[in-house]
Amino acid sequence: MGRAISNKNVLAAQFETADFDGPFLASFGRPELRGVWLIWGDSGSGKTTFTLMLCKYLAGFRRVAYDSLEQGLSLSLQKAWERVGMAEAGSNIILLNKEDLPELCARLRKRKSPEIIVIDSLQYLDKFYMKQFKDLKAEFPDKLFVFISQADKAGKDPDGHIAKKIRYDADIKIKVEGFKAFVTTRYEDRDKGEGGADFIIWEQGANDYWAEQIK
Repeated sequence: MGRAISNKNVLAAQFETADFDGPFLASFGRPELRGVWLIWGDSGSGKTTFTLMLCKYLAGFRRVAYDSLEQGLSLSLQKAWERVGMAEAGSNIILLNKEDLPELCARLRKRKSPEIIVIDSLQYLDKFYMKQFKDLKAEFPDKLFVFISQADKAGKDPDGHIAKKIRYDADIKIKVEGFKAFVTTRYEDRDKGEGGADFIIWEQGANDYWAEQIK
């Protein structure tokens, strides 16, 4: 059951935000590290590299669990892990090897469980519908869930009904294409130039890709 909050209390409410800097500040603003974010893109777009770059950065603020449902522990994931210098994150990040929802929730119910959970990808999350999504948010309101989604056949939108629904709910929406991450954030402050800037994942790859697009 919801409750009414006075106008005065709405204006006086305080929220804990992450003190992002550099390119992450320019793209994300100063977000709360709770709620839902969504990242989507085609294979080969730089999506995995970007996701791991983000994981490494977030591990500087909170403990991160990267649930690799699609690849699990594999040579290609290990190489991507090394490519972003994940060793620098130390014990603040763990890899979950194809841990499905029941096992993941059991882990999150434990004391000192990770505060940020990256699920890669939605298409490999078994029997996950809007009810399960809402239940997950309700049970763990102080955690941040970052969902990764494949792109649809057109390459423009997240693939599947649940991914599209989550896009509307997400506080930060990130479309990855051509080694750029296009970020839409509810934490944007245009006056300060915080939030909304494109994030360059790989400069040379991005330059080559987008040069081809404008020919």
